[in-house]
Amino acid sequence: MTACRFRLALSLSLLGSGLAGSAGAADLEKFTPKHVAKIQTVTAAAISPDGSKVAYILSVPRKPGLDEDGPAYAELHVVGPDGKSHPYVTGEVNIGEPTWARDGNSILFLAKRGKDEHRSLYKIDADGGEARKVVAFGSDITAFALKADGKRLAFLATEPDSKAKLDQKKKGFSQILFEEEIPPTRLWLATIDSPKTPTEIKLVGSASELRVNPVGEQVALALAPTPSVDDNFMKRKVCVTLAGPAGLVRFENQGKLGKVVFSPDGKYLAMITAADINDPAAGRLVIGEVETGTMKDVLPGYEGHVADIAWSDPDTVAFVGDEGTGTVIGTVNADGSSLSSTPTAPLVVTSFSIAGNGRTAALVAQSPKHPSEVFRAEIGDGFKPTRLTDSNPWFAGMEFAPQEEVTYKARDGLSLQGILIRPLGVEAGKKVPLVLDVHGGPESHVKNGWVTGYSLPGQVLAAKGVAVFLPNYRGSTGRGVAFSKLSQGDPAGKEFDDLIDAVDHFVNNGLADRSKVGVTGGSYGGYATAWCSTRYSDRFAAGVMFVGISDKISKTGTTDIPDEEYLVHARRRPWDDWQALLEHSPIYHVDKARTPLLILHGKEDPRVFPGQSLELYRFLKIRGQAPVRLVLYPGEGHGNLRAASRYDYNLRMIAWFDHYLLGKGGTMPPGEVAY
Repeated sequence: MTACRFRLALSLSLLGSGLAGSAGAADLEKFTPKHVAKIQTVTAAAISPDGSKVAYILSVPRKPGLDEDGPAYAELHVVGPDGKSHPYVTGEVNIGEPTWARDGNSILFLAKRGKDEHRSLYKIDADGGEARKVVAFGSDITAFALKADGKRLAFLATEPDSKAKLDQKKKGFSQILFEEEIPPTRLWLATIDSPKTPTEIKLVGSASELRVNPVGEQVALALAPTPSVDDNFMKRKVCVTLAGPAGLVRFENQGKLGKVVFSPDGKYLAMITAADINDPAAGRLVIGEVETGTMKDVLPGYEGHVADIAWSDPDTVAFVGDEGTGTVIGTVNADGSSLSSTPTAPLVVTSFSIAGNGRTAALVAQSPKHPSEVFRAEIGDGFKPTRLTDSNPWFAGMEFAPQEEVTYKARDGLSLQGILIRPLGVEAGKKVPLVLDVHGGPESHVKNGWVTGYSLPGQVLAAKGVAVFLPNYRGSTGRGVAFSKLSQGDPAGKEFDDLIDAVDHFVNNGLADRSKVGVTGGSYGGYATAWCSTRYSDRFAAGVMFVGISDKISKTGTTDIPDEEYLVHARRRPWDDWQALLEHSPIYHVDKARTPLLILHGKEDPRVFPGQSLELYRFLKIRGQAPVRLVLYPGEGHGNLRAASRYDYNLRMIAWFDHYLLGKGGTMPPGEVAY
């Protein structure tokens, strides 16, 4: 990147007693699963047009074993520049899409409250008070965007079920025509507080990424040919419409698609797209002309991934870029000129929102010492973010293990990065157990921010004296398109050799005890765990596999994203080379398995069918060469959402590694968990 037009001087303003100091070292607590289960996190933030307030969503987990089980609640709060936060809609709620009215006098949001049958649009005054429903519909409203007059809006929802359909369901006719009855998401127009029935804008396809022209009547959205997950991943096209198909301007964006935003003057659309149909992730910043549909990549060859975008003026786009294990905030003109950026370390910025003046921004950012919080910043010279929220004041009484970026070499000379959490309370020079925590995707990457969660052992294992390393192996994002394609067509090949090379790096530098290395991960990280516990079993003393892949052939035949699997991962169909897929499957190598393996999976997972875990479990159980346990979570999909499922997972994972890396090993730990 070029020299920075504005610089980032990260002098964080620590507001409130929870941030101002820390307890003495002897009084500090170490992280345990109980601590992880109560962590609150900011998930979204929207700054008011005048920049005076920030509306944000706070994810509040339920208390396992005490509250009625379910996913975390999503509350609406508002914070001012003084750091004083006020609860607006809290408790047993699930708030989404917080959006300021154009005059800044109110906040609109989506929620299903009280006797609502479906998710509706609500409005609350900027100063608080009671929220009221302003638009309801016969199915869930999934997204909305206000027109320039502030009263009319466009929204997305599926067509409501007919009375005949509802009557059939009541009579027990609940059969499913697999993948044929998924309702497409449609575009509707409505007026706030109007009794009139919303009007559908007839378009071909299933809609997402809704935006309205801030100075006109145009609506921008993305259309997928069908509502399938696969088409939503790979085939969405950005369109601008005035009143239906006749007025449709279609952009020829390729492959995966991220955020889409109108410029303040309505002439351009900024969008985050893929470079081509085989690009694993949307990360290119493209500017499209609304009238013509022409497009231009304004960051050609960018060796990072654009994560978020917002216009700062009619000719300038601000962006958050993922670069390596960190992030940058940058700006670029709509024609691709005047590029500037600056690193945000020690913060990792995940999203931002810019006020009407084009300078004042609300950031959602995290660090190795805290999950995502709200920060305020003035974009320009002397840029100094100020922390506004402290969602976990009890963190002041916690002891944190040191965390750092590590660079190491793969066996073929490729330079790789990752995040290391060093163990607490271990004398210098002593070799310690090491756990590799492998991210999924693989079109994802680990940043040097908050890396502890219900499925991420992070600070919890470090508190027990275990080092944890989160590698960004080849195929990860954050280093440009070419790097993210390095693993294509070679599953479990060099990408997973990179994991073994990471182990060797820490063994050779004296940190890791070679006989006490563990591995864990979910989804593609679960695939890595299964591979390391079979093909490379001689290198690993314990594994914890989550929603992972064990059979590449049957996985392709049971997943809801077969085209995505083909286009950005396998680059061939199973029938092109059955044997190759079989040999790259962990089940093919169960004869080598000696690693005690804990397998966990959601019973309703549509992405990686739970049969993947059952198949590996059964083969390992029959051979009887190593301890193996399978835990299924009813009602959970590709990752656990409910508080009890998350807490149970975290307890089992930590106990498994405790037993096999720190304890006596041998026979499996008890199956019953002391909650």
